[in-house]
Amino acid sequence: MLAFNNVYFSFPNQNVFNDLNLSLEQGEFGFLIGKSGSGKSTLLQMVYMNLIPDSGSVTVAKFDSNTIKPRDLPFLRRKLGIIFQDFKLLRDRNIYENISFVLESTNTNRREIKRRVNNALTDVGLIHRRYSMPDELSGGEKQRVAIARAIINDPVLILADEPTGNLDPETSNEIVELLLNIHSRGTAVLFATHNYDIVKKNPARIFKLEDGKATKAVIKQR
Repeated sequence: MLAFNNVYFSFPNQNVFNDLNLSLEQGEFGFLIGKSGSGKSTLLQMVYMNLIPDSGSVTVAKFDSNTIKPRDLPFLRRKLGIIFQDFKLLRDRNIYENISFVLESTNTNRREIKRRVNNALTDVGLIHRRYSMPDELSGGEKQRVAIARAIINDPVLILADEPTGNLDPETSNEIVELLLNIHSRGTAVLFATHNYDIVKKNPARIFKLEDGKATKAVIKQR
């Protein structure tokens, strides 16, 4: 479902990946770990093809980085749910509008938008805050909204880029549990983190980025 095949990638004056290989199966949960600067965010950007390999290929479902056309990018990204460390909520829109915006861009009818937004907010336990503004929410609540936005299109894969990086340990555990619950329904998750405590508590495949490659890591579970 997701595969990096012999991927090489560099920024100007910075080599990032050297013959990187990684695969995630449909419905699988994987942790992506590595030191700061090892390329975790770069790898996730390559999944939604904001960045393209210098050589090698990235395939996501039926999309291939070597053949994808710009007009196909929106269709790829509708199959993905993306969660960022800094939430990326629109501060001038309430919570309902932050999520409905995703569906409005695809010309979904209003009744369907209402049903899906309310279902997503119920899933993350925030239906009662749907008319609140982002600045009225705690960090954990904002991240729950970001997760609701990520699942609104029933993605095949959720990319979580340090989603607990700005949260306290208790709230971080709640966010991880929420993502595990979503994964249990059959959605694949690739969770980038530098928090090894989270990885130790939750058994899953672990990919470690180091020296431009991705290796399968084993961390003793608690």
